[in-house]
Amino acid sequence: MAEPVEEPSNRPSDPWGRIKNLKSKRNGSNTWQVVAGSAVLGLVVATGAVLAAGPWDNGQRKAERQLAAAADRTGGAHHDRRLPGAPEPAPSAPAVLGALDTAVTRSAPQDPAGLRTALAPLIGAPALGTQVAASVIDTATGEQLYGRGAATPMTPASTVKIATTTAALSALGPDHRIATTVRVSEDHRTLTLVGGGDPTLSKAALRSMATEAATALREGENSVRLAYDTSRYTGPERHPIGKNPNIAPVTALMVDEGRLNGTDHGHAPRTDDPAGDAARAFAAELKKAGVEVSGAPHAARAADTARTVATHHSAPLSALVERTLTNSDNDIAEALARQTAIAKGESADFAGARRAVTAELRKLDVPTAGARLADGSGLDREGRVTPALLTALLARAADPERPGLRPVLTGLPVAGFNGTLSTRYRDDTGASGLIRAKTGTLTGVNSLAGTVVDPQGRLLAFAFLASGSTSPSAAESALDALAAALAGPGG
Repeated sequence: MAEPVEEPSNRPSDPWGRIKNLKSKRNGSNTWQVVAGSAVLGLVVATGAVLAAGPWDNGQRKAERQLAAAADRTGGAHHDRRLPGAPEPAPSAPAVLGALDTAVTRSAPQDPAGLRTALAPLIGAPALGTQVAASVIDTATGEQLYGRGAATPMTPASTVKIATTTAALSALGPDHRIATTVRVSEDHRTLTLVGGGDPTLSKAALRSMATEAATALREGENSVRLAYDTSRYTGPERHPIGKNPNIAPVTALMVDEGRLNGTDHGHAPRTDDPAGDAARAFAAELKKAGVEVSGAPHAARAADTARTVATHHSAPLSALVERTLTNSDNDIAEALARQTAIAKGESADFAGARRAVTAELRKLDVPTAGARLADGSGLDREGRVTPALLTALLARAADPERPGLRPVLTGLPVAGFNGTLSTRYRDDTGASGLIRAKTGTLTGVNSLAGTVVDPQGRLLAFAFLASGSTSPSAAESALDALAAALAGPGG
């Protein structure tokens, strides 16, 4: 049976559970106004230098900034105007983005005893199942403020994407782009579409490359054979979970992640032959550009003597990372794991990706003991990570000395507004916009890992991993309550 994986849904939830009325039990609505103000200020305090540049100034976050500044914004979780693939910004974005340019003095640290008191009645919720492990740290100091089995390896589900994307950014850098090329043989009789491993390759990109290739051929042959080269990746194309609407066969050449219905994320019918479909689509574009393709496209490696006549580059790795995390995109996650393997000189298959990602994380000096990174997406139930590993990675991404890792933070879904948290945290505005977190869901497994600004203005990293749950919606509500408690009164 195919495992479910988290995707934005319309399922109603009650994320506030037992703390939903905390706001009214404190000092009335004014309390939340003070907390909200300090939280926005706290984001500056905790992350000022960290988030002031980088992805906020390019890619998807540039799009968010532009939309956030629009005068006719009305707020809410979804907006009519959105760039393709870009998550919707939170209504609080203008204040937060503006505040990021302001320098303030760091506030006092969180009280671990108070945090333990706040989490104690929530961590044992029956909805979380039979085993729960947790870690909460101050990203500025690395101090663990709360731990419960923090070093216990657990099935992470899609929270493993935090590890995958961090390793890719560390190995390749945020500006890296994945190239897809077209190469022509010496006799101009064969064109080869060479996959570089970009799962976001679009039909528009194929059209552009076909035009470039046609221009290069006009002085030679106007009829060619077409080959396609997927040799950049090795090993089985099928994920260990088998055929599944959550992921296409993992190959170096595909268009729109092998989706057959045009959706940009979520469950979708997938082609069994992504590379062949891409080649056939390219052949159609060549014909429109005036180049006849004789015979059917066939799989073959490009000759060493072939000349590149067209190139398409993916969006920067920073944007791919953000899209991976915001939408929990399994196809991009597996591609990033393989790109890391290639960068590290490993085989571009599941085993090589596992070795490469693990090695890169060790370079970052995070606790990898007990970790088994079975895949890049978290679909493999054999994967294991510890809460301490996830919070350490989030702290590395918040380190001002590691600006290249910032997309790991900026790509996290925003509570109540976008990605896999778009339908959660909507019953109360207390934590909406303050929590950014990666979700994880498999049968009997639920997880949540991300960042939150506490009442002292500190940026905390948290990871809650649970297994043995029987109700996904109840488990999600219990996890949301834990994260909201970190935001303090009203959160």
